[in-house]
Amino acid sequence: MRPRRSARDRVWGGTLGQDNRFLKRARMELAYFSGYARLTQRKTGGAGVVLRFERVRARQHRRFQPLKASEITPQFLDRTIRALKRWKYDIVSIDEVCRRAVRLPAARRFVCLTFDGGYKDVMTSAYPVLSKHGVPFTIYLPTAFPDGLGEAWWLALEEMIARASRISLVIDGKERHFNTRSASEKYLAYEFLLSWLRTLAPPELTLAINDLCRRYSVDLAGLSRSVSMDWDDLTKLAADPNVTIGSATVNYPVLSSLRDADAQREMTMGKAVAEVAFQRAVRHFAYPFGDRDAWRKQHMAMVEELGLASAATTLPGVVESKGYTNLRALPRVAWDGRQRSLRMMRVMLSGAFFARAKVKKESWG
Repeated sequence: MRPRRSARDRVWGGTLGQDNRFLKRARMELAYFSGYARLTQRKTGGAGVVLRFERVRARQHRRFQPLKASEITPQFLDRTIRALKRWKYDIVSIDEVCRRAVRLPAARRFVCLTFDGGYKDVMTSAYPVLSKHGVPFTIYLPTAFPDGLGEAWWLALEEMIARASRISLVIDGKERHFNTRSASEKYLAYEFLLSWLRTLAPPELTLAINDLCRRYSVDLAGLSRSVSMDWDDLTKLAADPNVTIGSATVNYPVLSSLRDADAQREMTMGKAVAEVAFQRAVRHFAYPFGDRDAWRKQHMAMVEELGLASAATTLPGVVESKGYTNLRALPRVAWDGRQRSLRMMRVMLSGAFFARAKVKKESWG
């Protein structure tokens, strides 16, 4: 069965993904060198952009890297911050994003830096760069992971497929087999199984991924602990006034796979645990995974009930001024770590390639 393709190159490294990426790059290069992006920025750029990153670490040299798009190097982060300053962007906190989103347009556009997942390398690789530049940034934390209780199942899936030449499991009562000898077969298997696992309710997901880990000798608990910040790391970050720690639930589930009561519990407890740990109010939230399939309208209502100032998505777009951006569905630009061109970064920040959707405040509910 050939898996369904998504809008964001789910088959990272696959032929179609490469073709789409090269075509998009060609269009963006044209927009840069023709001056189109700069000319249209006043109309398309809004008040600014929230950038989304995940992992920050040295470049990996493996033939199978399905999550490569979600990684940048410390060197690229440094280059990005230097470029943003050179381009006269205001690098602001997520609180300032919320303020500018409801005011009249400022003279200068902003960029806000955010990091999802609570990964250890944000502390070891990103923080030295960010603190050197003295710029604010936000971490969205799933609170089970610092306790060693979270399950980074997407990383375990990557590891087992990287090792194995064949993956077998039961899906919907039927034994399924996936050949994973070649890189292309591995990418296809990863896309299919990632998509399937995301549809499962948390108990079924835990059962399925733990069964797979036992079959293919992957230490899920050890892997999850090794990639996650602990409370000591987070306490050091929380002491820095440039760091905002937001919530991303407890266990990082796909909220749309939960009953409403369970989703509310995840959101409420994630916020509460972080507030107790850091002895401060947590005002910002990020929907786990954050795409259109991962959360629903009722989750936006839960954000309001919890008194959160914003809820970040992974939907691409700019932040508008004068209240036109729904802060309970805050758009972010997820930078593709396979792309290392600052020209492409500047085109992305112009907003020229994003659809503009104005959402009036009275329609937020």
